[in-house]
Amino acid sequence: MEVTTCIDGSIVALAGGVGGAKLAHGLAYHIEPSQLTIIVNTADDFEHLGLHISPDLDTVMYTLSGLNNHDSGWGLSGETWNFLKSLERLGGETWFRLGDHDLATHVERTHRLGSGEALSDITSDFCSRLGIRVGITPMSDDLVKTVVHSDKGSLPFQDYFVRQGCEPSVRAFKFEGIAAARLSSVAREALEAPDLQAIVICPSNPYVSIRPILDLPEVSDILLERRLPIVAVSPIVGGQAIKGPAAKMMKELGTQPSCHTVVEHYGGLLDGIVIDSSDSNEVAAIEASGTRVMLANIIMNSMSDKTGLAQAVLSFALNLAERDLD
Repeated sequence: MEVTTCIDGSIVALAGGVGGAKLAHGLAYHIEPSQLTIIVNTADDFEHLGLHISPDLDTVMYTLSGLNNHDSGWGLSGETWNFLKSLERLGGETWFRLGDHDLATHVERTHRLGSGEALSDITSDFCSRLGIRVGITPMSDDLVKTVVHSDKGSLPFQDYFVRQGCEPSVRAFKFEGIAAARLSSVAREALEAPDLQAIVICPSNPYVSIRPILDLPEVSDILLERRLPIVAVSPIVGGQAIKGPAAKMMKELGTQPSCHTVVEHYGGLLDGIVIDSSDSNEVAAIEASGTRVMLANIIMNSMSDKTGLAQAVLSFALNLAERDLD
């Protein structure tokens, strides 16, 4: 990838899902590989058909390797479905779609985990074999499970998200195992790096993609100790989620789907937020709460969109850093 931005230190991005993967891809275009670490949500990991599935990790990995399915945003390009067809013929569960090529990732990951390897080490090796040079790491090597409390009871996240298509109305979220989970060593090293210049929160779902990372016991302490800008990109445009159920969740939790709600959800953590130019009417209210705002095109339909947004985010974050030093 071409590196077009001069970064004196390092950058950490927090990501999950398709939106997070897209911005991570754009950031990787601008930053030297050794200077970028992407910490990925793993609270939506689950076991299916005896396999350990890491949906967010795989989406980020496939996107940065250029192997992703551009139409769906998840899975692999040129995928085939012979395994799934045969499984259906035998009466197996097919609600979670595992393609023939994607299946190899899950089989090998499960095999290595069973042999005692850590998820972060497996991810690092997969990235190397896929030609990915930037650091991609799970938030933790420990198991954390997102549970959705809904009008249909407590549901494992993938049951809610995939099997039931986000139809149940959400009431709250619980991250089982979070209190005992520890940051992966790669994530800790990146967040504690002396040359860390900024943390970018990608336009991922604030509730189920970013919150599990932030709720890891060590993360809040580290962020409180670091004097550096934390900048988010809104996953909401014009009161709608760019992709996924974030806006629906906001309504069901009793809040208005908006960029301002995203800022409020992060509870004073943010120094800045990048919102779409079409949401300029929200700037005054957001800035009144103490969070600076940058307007940009945040819809990423092409590689040019990804790199353009990444450039804007980096410039914004570094400018905030310089202001804080003045």
